[in-house]
Order: sequence, then structure tokens, then C-alpha cells
Amino acid sequence: MGNAVRCYTGYALSLLGSVHIAHRPMFVSVEPSAVCQLRCPECPVGHGAVSPRNSKAGRPPFMSSEVWQRTLDEIKRHAHTVQFYFQGEPLLNPNLPQMISQAHAEGLYTIVSTNAQAMTEPMAEALVSAGLDRIIVSMDGLSEESYRAYRVGGSLAKTKEALRMLRAAKERLHAHITIELQCLRLRTNEQEWQDFKRQYKSLGADTLTFKTAQLYNYTHGHPLMPSDPRYSRYVASGNSSLYHRRPLHRGCLRVWSGVVITTDGEVLPCCYDKSHAYAYGNIMNAPLRELYNNEKALAFRRAAFRETPQICQECWK
Repeated sequence: MGNAVRCYTGYALSLLGSVHIAHRPMFVSVEPSAVCQLRCPECPVGHGAVSPRNSKAGRPPFMSSEVWQRTLDEIKRHAHTVQFYFQGEPLLNPNLPQMISQAHAEGLYTIVSTNAQAMTEPMAEALVSAGLDRIIVSMDGLSEESYRAYRVGGSLAKTKEALRMLRAAKERLHAHITIELQCLRLRTNEQEWQDFKRQYKSLGADTLTFKTAQLYNYTHGHPLMPSDPRYSRYVASGNSSLYHRRPLHRGCLRVWSGVVITTDGEVLPCCYDKSHAYAYGNIMNAPLRELYNNEKALAFRRAAFRETPQICQECWK
């Protein structure tokens, strides 16, 4: 509780121009896996722009037990939540259930986001048994055609089966896990949005979330952009053939209250730093409490409140 009070107090002061950190991260996103088996067109990993094989530093595909243990030791007394996802597919890391179990044992709220293509009966059982609090299953279509328009290389049937397995494990173990179905709002599935609302519970989910899609090269429109501009991050300019981003609000709470830790221990300001351009340092080389409040971190937060760094321009909250 004290850490949260210090966080929100410091955030309020920062809005007045005083950037000072007296707290530790309230939430941490860790990257269990930096690889994925799908080729989603708007994902840096999916289209190969960001991946271990393209990394000059030879970034490992999976987070090692050493990096994870250092992370857990650093956050367990101050954080509230651990999100087990960043760029790759978390279920590809065979140690994921153990990581969740260890975080759960420390009283941390745990979340996984997955494309569910690697889900099996034993994996569903292990995730639920580990004490996972919430799992987000991405499913961007109710037909194979609409689903594969974005989840290239994936299978809608596998996703539905994953939901069934998770529901069965939840009921069998009398667990309190929340199964969340998540759908990107795309032109390829916009005729199915109402069907999603009617069907998500029968598919095995507890809740349904729609998200707007981040698109690249949107200036002249994009085939995945929804027809209704209310559900797009991009709006037409004076020239109807050109588009621009919706206005951004400065003063992001996320960069004030949490960090991302990659497979190799790099500490990033948020999930939009996909190329690690604003890394604060590496958790294997310095304590998180120092990295969280070093000059790189403070400089980024000042910029986020005043100048809107490039990665903030890609964000839409």
C-alpha cells in the first residue's frame, strides 16, 4: 500500500513539473519468450522486424531461470502484478507454469496473454494449478477466414479448443482464474463483433475485450482499418485519402508505475519500446531500484511528460 501511495503521489507531482521517484515498480511485464509461431502482419516479431535472430546482441529466445529469479527477488516486496507477456508467445517457454507458481507464492497477481496455439491439456492444467489469476486469449475472428486474416499461420479451431481446455481445468480445479477473450477490431472481423458478444461465454470465456489495432503505414489507409472510424486509432485528415493518429494525452501513468523486463534482462519503460531504444539498463548488471531511478529513466519520463517520445506516438490509450 505504501508503495502505491508513493507512486500516485509522485505521479501527481510530476504533472506539476517535478519528476522525482520515491517508489518501486507497481507492475512488471516480463518476457517469457521472444519468439512466436505466428506471422501477424502488424507485429514486429511476426513480420521479423524484432526477433532474437535479428538481434545484434544475440538476445535469447526464452527468459532464463537466472533472469527470472533476479526479477522476482527484486519485485516481490513492492509490486502488485506480473504480466507474463511482451513480444513473443509465452506458452512456448516450458518454464512458464513454474514462473507463475513462484510469483503466485509471493502474493503477486499474475496475467498471461497468448495466441493459444501451443495450448494442450497438460499446459491448461499446469497454468490453472500454478495459481494464474487471468489469461487473455487472442481470437480475432469467428471464421477461419477472418481469424487468419490477422493471425497468419494460426488456427481458429485450436484457439477454440484452448478455451475449452482452460474452462474444463478451471471447473475441475475450482479455480478463480479469469479467462478473457480478446478481439482486435479489424475490417476483416467487423461483421462478427455482435456475434462475439453473444458467443464468448459459450466459447468458455468469462469476459470479452475489444481492442483497437496498431497499424503501420496507415497514412493512405490500411486494409485492416475498421470502416467505422470510432473503432480505429487513425482518422481521416482534410484529404479523405490521408489518415493521421488521434491526439495523444501526455503524462502516461504506465511509465511511472511499471517496467518491462526482456528475456535477457533489459529493463524497458513500457511495452511500446519494441526495439529496446530506451532501455534503462540490465537487471543482471544493476539492481532494479537503481535502474528504475537512473538518469536514463528520469530523462525518458521527463520526455514522456513534455515532448512525446517516438514510442509514445505509437501508443493510444
